[in-house]
Amino acid sequence: MRYRKLGRTGLFVSELCLGTMTFGGTGEVWSQIGQLQQSEADALVGRSLEAGINFIDTADVYSQGISEQITGQALRNLKIAREDVVIATKVLGEVGKGPNARGASRAHIMDGIKASLKRMQLDYVDLYQIHGFDPATPIEETVRALDNLVQHGYVRYVGVSNWAAWQIMKALGIADKHGLARFESLQAYYTIAGRDLEREIVPLLRSEEVGLMVWSPLAGGLLSGKFTRDQKGAEGNRRTTFDFPPVDKARAFDCVDVMRKIADAKGVSVAQIALAWLLHQQHVTSVIIGAKRLDQLDDNIAATQVRLDPDELAALSEISALPPEYPGWMFERQGAYRRNQLADAFGV
Repeated sequence: MRYRKLGRTGLFVSELCLGTMTFGGTGEVWSQIGQLQQSEADALVGRSLEAGINFIDTADVYSQGISEQITGQALRNLKIAREDVVIATKVLGEVGKGPNARGASRAHIMDGIKASLKRMQLDYVDLYQIHGFDPATPIEETVRALDNLVQHGYVRYVGVSNWAAWQIMKALGIADKHGLARFESLQAYYTIAGRDLEREIVPLLRSEEVGLMVWSPLAGGLLSGKFTRDQKGAEGNRRTTFDFPPVDKARAFDCVDVMRKIADAKGVSVAQIALAWLLHQQHVTSVIIGAKRLDQLDDNIAATQVRLDPDELAALSEISALPPEYPGWMFERQGAYRRNQLADAFGV
């Protein structure tokens, strides 16, 4: 297991992060993702920590707060020292019936962190993330509220999830202008079959030294290799009842075909190749893995041992390449001579 810096901080997190959406199973959506109870969650958390994972991600809306409860109790049951684990949670979604029981307002953020800490039986969380964009709340209000949490010691670092590049950059600018805690990470969907992130967001992350946490790295099981274009073998996969995230399936199965050849040659699973591809991307800080069973978890963890050679990476890059889109193709055309100058200057 390798450890990578989270954004511009001095905090190191494991290249795999244990996601807890499978904990609890309360609610129509969450019950389709997983229904693990305390003893089963304890086993997954214990196995993850044994493998070197020091990073756990949850959210206040997962199973209506039960995921946070189970996560916190697992740490107690396993007698895990607080300093040995990095805990991330999120706020934004609806947690009550009132008009202010949702969003990224100061009011909801202040209420949200206290409720999350109580459920997890913790004094602080390491990473507190805004779970999505709130069009009703000014970005400055959100950034200032998060800074207050850092100043009061409720959270160590702050991050964001599912924001556009311009929204992230605006928040970073506000934080820089006023000397406030800045977003150190983005949690976003990214897979070999869904590389949209590379158009605008990845260049931003690289430029501003913001870490990337990847959610749904197997596209809801579509990239597991367990079923084919005609859906054979799909029984038991949550894609059959909860078709999310949206994926161009023809494109995805083209990627699976190439990954399967590489997987067969290496004697590993297709899922491990999908995860390994992400782990080979320099802009990825940590890949969030979720599991219902220990064997699934073990297979995912084994991806950290898979090394892809240049030819394999090239084949995967070619089959999954994004179609040209403006202004990207214009950047490529106009910037070529300057990139060549840089290459010559460094003898590359």
